[in-house]
Amino acid sequence: MNARPPVPPFSREDALTKVRAAEDAWNTRDPERVSLAYSPDSRWRNRSTFLRGREEIVAFLRQKWERELDYRLIKEMWAWGESRIAVRFAYESRGTDGLWYRSYGNENWEFDQQGLMVARHASINDLAIEEQDRLFHWPAPGRRPDDHPGLSDLGL
Repeated sequence: MNARPPVPPFSREDALTKVRAAEDAWNTRDPERVSLAYSPDSRWRNRSTFLRGREEIVAFLRQKWERELDYRLIKEMWAWGESRIAVRFAYESRGTDGLWYRSYGNENWEFDQQGLMVARHASINDLAIEEQDRLFHWPAPGRRPDDHPGLSDLGL
């Protein structure tokens, strides 16, 4: 199996690199690409959904992005350890009903020695917002520009 640097044990810079790489991948809305960051038998809890393995992750993400349109995500590292990273995030998306939402969450990640994520635990809450209250403005799908404010800068 190929390594996915950086690999544990993580320095602060390594953890920041992992967080930004995850944000960038998720902002592509490409389930296959996103799944490559996870071990083949990765375990997930996403809200009340439990998944195991890349195939289930890909299927889950396809369904997610079919109903969460115009998705844009910002992640921020909260804490890190030798092989674990805690992240807080927010994303904005438009539902198939045409309404806008901002979803807030926390993730706990655990990595193997190849730098692949073996566990992801995500807790997420949704808030309906008006379109004029959106804060995430960059072309989607695509990477958040380096000069776009992060969560703390936006007061989130």
